[in-house]
Amino acid sequence: MSLFGRDIGIDLGTANTLIYERNKGIILREPSVVAMESKTRKVVAVGNDARAMLGRTPQNIITVKPLKDGVIADYQGTLGMLKEFIKKAIGRALLSKPSMIICVPAGVTKVERKAVIEAGLEAGAKEIFDPEESLMAAVGAGLPVFEPTGNMIIDIGGGTTEVAVISMGNIVNSRTLRSAGDTFDELITQYIKKKYRVIIGARTAEDLKINIGNVVPFDEPKTMVIRGRNADQGLPVNLTVSSDEIAEAMHPVIIEILEAIRATLELTPPELAADVMANGIVLSGGGALISGLDRYLSEKTGNIPVRVADKPLECVALGAGKMLDKLDFFKGITKV
Repeated sequence: MSLFGRDIGIDLGTANTLIYERNKGIILREPSVVAMESKTRKVVAVGNDARAMLGRTPQNIITVKPLKDGVIADYQGTLGMLKEFIKKAIGRALLSKPSMIICVPAGVTKVERKAVIEAGLEAGAKEIFDPEESLMAAVGAGLPVFEPTGNMIIDIGGGTTEVAVISMGNIVNSRTLRSAGDTFDELITQYIKKKYRVIIGARTAEDLKINIGNVVPFDEPKTMVIRGRNADQGLPVNLTVSSDEIAEAMHPVIIEILEAIRATLELTPPELAADVMANGIVLSGGGALISGLDRYLSEKTGNIPVRVADKPLECVALGAGKMLDKLDFFKGITKV
C-alpha cells in the first residue's frame, strides 16, 4: 500500500493491458481477460490467470475478453478487470488517488468514451485523461509530434487499427478500422475451416499468426503443425499449415490498412503529406510484427519509407507514461 497516489498511464487494449507508473516504467503487462462467477459476476481471476482458464471453466465460471474492437463490450467485466489490474500494479493509496491516462481509439463514440472514463473513476482514479491511442503511440515511438511537421503512425492493436497524421500535438487526419489482430485470427480460423473442414480455436489461430504469419512470402515457406477438430466427424486431427496459406487468409485486412493509408493521405494538407513522404511511416502495435508488412506497405505507397517502432507492443503505454509529466497539455481538453 502506498501513502500517496501514484500516477499511471494505461493502455487498455483489446488483447493486452499495460500499465506505466510515473518514474518506474511499465509495471504490468497482462492479457485483457477476466474470469467471473456467472451468477454474481464476482471476479475470480484476471490477466494471465484468466487466460489460462479460457475454454476450460465449469458452468458456474465464465471467462471473457471484455473489450471488443477496442471498446468496452462488457462494462462490469472491464470494471472488475481494471480494478484488479490497478490493485495488482500499485496497491491502494492511503491519502491520495492517482491521476490516470487511459488511452482510447480515435473512432470511439461518446458513449464508448464515457464507459472507459467511468470504469477508470470507479477503479479509483482522481482524474482521467483519455487521449487517442494513435497520439500516445506516436509519442511512445519517439516521433516529433509536438513540432510543426507531419508524422504518420499506424497502430495495429488487437481490436482496432489506427492510421493517423499528427502535427503540433494534434491529430490532423485519421482513420479507425475495426479490423486488426483479432480479425487476423478470425480470418485464419475461417480459412482453415473452409479449406480443410477443420475447426481450430482462437489461440491456435493466434499462434499461426505469430509464428508463420507474413505479408511478403518467405524465401522458403514455413510450416506449422496444429491440432483441430474435423468439422464432419467431430474427431481431433493434426494438420500442417504453410506460411503462404496464412498470408492468403490475412490479406483482406492488409488491403484495408493500405486503403486507409491512401484515404488518410488524400485528405491531409499537401505540406504535411510531403513531410510524411519524406519522414516515412511508423508501425506500432502487435500487428506491426507481422513479417514483411513494412516492406509491403512501402512498396504499395510509392516507396514511402515504412519502419517498425523499436518497441511496437509498448508504444501506447510508453507514450502515456511520457505524458504523465505533461498533464497540463491535457487540461481543458480531455480532462474529466
